[in-house]
Amino acid sequence: MSHFQAFLNACLLDTRHVEDAAIIDLNGGAVLAASHRFRLSHGQIQRILNSFEHQTATRRQGLRLNRTSYVCVRADSRSVYCKRDGDGLILVKTALYIIAATYNGSMCSSVCVEAVEKLADYFREKGK
Repeated sequence: MSHFQAFLNACLLDTRHVEDAAIIDLNGGAVLAASHRFRLSHGQIQRILNSFEHQTATRRQGLRLNRTSYVCVRADSRSVYCKRDGDGLILVKTALYIIAATYNGSMCSSVCVEAVEKLADYFREKGK
């Protein structure tokens, strides 16, 4: 198991408030680690990357990922938060990575957000 996969498991999935998650290399767009059900195509990764580049458009149009259309509730240079009914998508960018996570209606969205932001803070502290 890679250290990225260990981070995903320990910091996100083990909270039981993150349904699926991935760590994406910001420079090459490669998925460094992902939960077993979270499969991201090249086009989906490009949409994730573009959501940070085109924040105004993301706020207006939302984001479509894994056959789900999300309404954007926050988009800035560091974080993109989206929701659909009780489900949600959290994207957080560091210098080298984007952490993507989803939650469902039976999970606490604030715990998901906190876990993703804390992992991003850890990477930022390490200069990553």
